[in-house]
Amino acid sequence: MVSIKTGSIVKSSAGRDKDRFFVVLGLEGNFAMIADGDLRRVDKPKRKKLMHLKPTRSRLDLPEAPGNSLLREELRKFCQKNFDQEGGGVVV
Repeated sequence: MVSIKTGSIVKSSAGRDKDRFFVVLGLEGNFAMIADGDLRRVDKPKRKKLMHLKPTRSRLDLPEAPGNSLLREELRKFCQKNFDQEGGGVVV
């Protein structure tokens, strides 16, 4: 099983952001601080329970203070690379 760590790309499985991809900026107990640079910005990350996140096999090497544009670009690349053309879904 893939574990969730800082820098992991995860998919939200619950809430209004369901089915969106995020980057984990930090962990606090049973919660992850996530951002995507768009809906949730780096300066105000979402605190989300780990049970509501699905890990992917991808992980980013984040700099000390990642910018919103960096997260948007990396998530865009991830989705393009893992987009299933036949089924129309994302392979995680």
